[in-house]
Amino acid sequence: MNSRNARVERKLEVQRRSLLRHNGLPRLFSMVEEVFDVVDETDQVIGQNSRREVHRSGLRHRAVHVLVYNSKGELFLQKRSMLKDCSPGLWDSSSSGHLDTGESYDDCARREVKEELGVSLQDDPVRQFKLAACPATGQEFCWIYRAASEGPFTLQPEEIDCGDWFTVPQIDKWISESPHEFCEAFKLIWEFVAKP
Repeated sequence: MNSRNARVERKLEVQRRSLLRHNGLPRLFSMVEEVFDVVDETDQVIGQNSRREVHRSGLRHRAVHVLVYNSKGELFLQKRSMLKDCSPGLWDSSSSGHLDTGESYDDCARREVKEELGVSLQDDPVRQFKLAACPATGQEFCWIYRAASEGPFTLQPEEIDCGDWFTVPQIDKWISESPHEFCEAFKLIWEFVAKP
């Protein structure tokens, strides 16, 4: 299969998945409009709404960030696609995304790594810590996970422009010198990441 056909196949798979919830039931909204659980200040579901409305109104919702490290202790970072509605072109966690309606944080972490990086992890991502919904996270309650992989990755072009491995000191220096190149949520996460 040539690279053009592979891209088309990946795009069709993404579209197919967007038609289905994680449990295989049809979505109630159109393919273009994702639906999120809206949560209260204690992260309890109080309703559902469209992605657009959740972001426009600053409603609390749920997301995950997965930090994928290789055996050398380097962290894979992604540069978000310019097509993204939030933080386009900025550097971010290895993989991140919103929970589908009714989806668990753990299931979302596994799904996002598979969808964005094109890899099935040998071991499930491990929960590290949880961030409360706040302006820096875009009003997302975020569970942060750690995972291990050597790659190679097949990046989802609709989500990610590029990515690479970086050492902890490289990331520390980069954030210090050019904080505007990173998503706000990632900068907050990085403050809490246990570093050797």
